Amino acid sequence: MYSRTINGKEHTFGVSGKLIMNALVMYDHQTDTLWSQFLRKGVRGELAGTELGVIPVIQTTWGTWKELHPDTLVLDKRGRYSSDSYKGYYQDGRAGVIGETFSDDRLERKAMVVGVDIAGNTKAYPFRALSDNPVVNDTVGGSHTLVYFDDSSGTALVYDREVDGNPLTFRLEGEPNGILTVLVDEETNSRWMAFNGTAIEGELKGQTLDRALSHLSFWFAWKDWNPDTELYSG
Repeated sequence: MYSRTINGKEHTFGVSGKLIMNALVMYDHQTDTLWSQFLRKGVRGELAGTELGVIPVIQTTWGTWKELHPDTLVLDKRGRYSSDSYKGYYQDGRAGVIGETFSDDRLERKAMVVGVDIAGNTKAYPFRALSDNPVVNDTVGGSHTLVYFDDSSGTALVYDREVDGNPLTFRLEGEPNGILTVLVDEETNSRWMAFNGTAIEGELKGQTLDRALSHLSFWFAWKDWNPDTELYSG
């Protein structure tokens, strides 16, 4: 999700009908600049090279989202949430509309990953590996990262695990418990809510971990845009 405020001015966007390596290309009504969904920036026009501000979001199930935000508003699609026209596409081996740009058989094409981008250093974490190891303390591009995965809802969250300049090492407290899952850091023994990165007990109570730039994607799409990406293997 991106901010529509660019250089202090609000913009409105539409779908251009174009693709770059199978990824959506948007345009803004104010300048007709073309914007790459994956690159997060303008690629042609008056605002080419301008980056959009990123708004951290959670890609999860509707049930999990309602638990987190019971008073949330939802777009009324008049019952059309009951089916997914892309279901067949998820299950076949096709690599988008125009095929893959780079071949990389480290994973199956349609394997789901959460990709992390830290100052241009990228790493992909396959859902399959995260199912076996839902809490990953890692380092990407010199930055200390925490990846948490909730297998029941397919929710992957990536945080910067540094607090006040000190990296923390996290572990799961007990068994996963959906939105109530708690993590504990080894350094201060503080307890943190996994789904929002906020410390609820201990020395660091009240602190909140910053979200790291991440993207849920099919493997073929992530590695096309990031051909030199690292791959987490557990």
